[in-house]
Amino acid sequence: MKANENGVDRALRLLLGVVLLVASYMWLGVAAGEITGIIAAIIGAVLVLTGLVGFCPAYRLVGMSTCKVKNS
Repeated sequence: MKANENGVDRALRLLLGVVLLVASYMWLGVAAGEITGIIAAIIGAVLVLTGLVGFCPAYRLVGMSTCKVKNS
């Protein structure tokens, strides 16, 4: 897996992912089985995971990358 996210992209994913995870537990009722909380928790977890790893499968599917291109 070659990284396809730059530092800013990764930081934003981590921040948004943590916010969604916290919101899903605090206000959206994931523990009570509320569908909005479950969806928010899943999206938040995916964002945190891709932010930590630096690789987004969706970017790869569409041939996108936010990493700087190195000229050789």
